[in-house]
Amino acid sequence: MATNIKGPGIYLAQFAGDAAPFDSWASITRWAGGLGFKGVQIPSWDKRLFDLEKAAASKTYCDEIAGIARENGVAITELGTHLQGQLVAVHPAYDEAFDGFAPEALRGKPAARQAWAVEQMLLSAKASNNLGLKSNVSFPGALAWPYLYPWPQRPAGLIEAAFDELAKRWRPIFDAFDEADCHVCFELHPGEDLFDGVTFEMFLERVNNHPRCCINYDPSHFLLQQLDYLEFIDIYHERIKALHIKDAEFRPNGRQGVYSGYQPWVQRAGRFRSLGDGQIDFGAIFSKMAQYGYDSWAVLEWECCLKHPEAGAAEGAVFIRDHLIRVTEKAFDDFAGGQTDAAQLRRMLGLNREAA
Repeated sequence: MATNIKGPGIYLAQFAGDAAPFDSWASITRWAGGLGFKGVQIPSWDKRLFDLEKAAASKTYCDEIAGIARENGVAITELGTHLQGQLVAVHPAYDEAFDGFAPEALRGKPAARQAWAVEQMLLSAKASNNLGLKSNVSFPGALAWPYLYPWPQRPAGLIEAAFDELAKRWRPIFDAFDEADCHVCFELHPGEDLFDGVTFEMFLERVNNHPRCCINYDPSHFLLQQLDYLEFIDIYHERIKALHIKDAEFRPNGRQGVYSGYQPWVQRAGRFRSLGDGQIDFGAIFSKMAQYGYDSWAVLEWECCLKHPEAGAAEGAVFIRDHLIRVTEKAFDDFAGGQTDAAQLRRMLGLNREAA
C-alpha cells in the first residue's frame, strides 16, 4: 500500500513569544497556516499557547484546541516535551543551567524538580491520548554526559550505572505512554545521554526493547557529529516515529573541528542553518523515509545562527512541501509485464526439460 509523509509541519517552540501573532494559540496557528504549513508541533510547557495540565484532564479542552487549529488550516502533529524530558535526569554539574526549565518554586531543589518532570511526562501521555496523537517528541536527560570524553579514565561501570538509572526512570513513563497508545520519540542530541545510535541501543537494551521507546530523527545533530545520517535510517527506521527537518553545515579548518573551540554559533565549524542553506541531503532523506514507509509528519525545527526566523519559516514551508514524495502504487515497468502461471515458470527455468 502506498504511504505518504505528511507535511509540512512546524515546531512552534522557537516562534512563541509575547507579541502578536506569536502570543496565542489562535493567532500562531493562523500564522502557520497562512505560510502553508499543514501541521504544528506544540511546545507543551508554553502556557501562552497550551495548558498541559488542562489537556491531560479534559478531552473537551483538547477538542477545542484541535478545533481552533483546524479552523486555521493546521493539525496538531505531536506534543513537544523537550524541557520536561531533559529534567528527568540532570547531572549536578548542570543543575543551575537547567533550573530555568522548571517552575521558579522548584529551582535549587533537584529532587522536587525531577519529580515534577516525571509528572509532566505522565501528563503529556494523557494529553496526547486526549488529542489522538501517536508520537511525543522529547529529550531523555543525561547523567553520563560530563564523562563523554574518555579522559581522565572513567572508573569501570560508571557509564553502565548511569544508563541503568536512566532506564529505571523512564520505564514507568514508557508504560504510561503505552496505555495512551503513543510513542516517546527522543531527539538524539548532544547534551543528552542518548546522542547517537550506539547510546540509543545501550538504553533500549536496558528498557527491554520497550515498544514505546522511539526516535525523533533530526539529521542536523548527526552531521555535526560526522555520523552517517542516511545509513542511520537504514539501521533504525523501525524506531523512527517522528521527524524534525533541520539543516546544518560542518566546515572544519586548521583551527577547529567538531568541538569548535567553545565559540558562539556563528563562529563554530558546525552550525545549524535554515532549510536549504546547509549541507544535508534532504532529497535522500525523504527518499529513504518513503522507502521504509514512514507515514507521519515532517516538521520544520527552525534553528539558524544567521537567517531571521520568520524568513526561515516561510522558506521552510515551501522546502518541505517540495520534498514530499507521493509514493507510487505500481512498478514503473508494469507496462512490460505479462501474465504468468506455474507451468510457464517451470519452462523458463528449464525444469520440465530436466524431468524429461
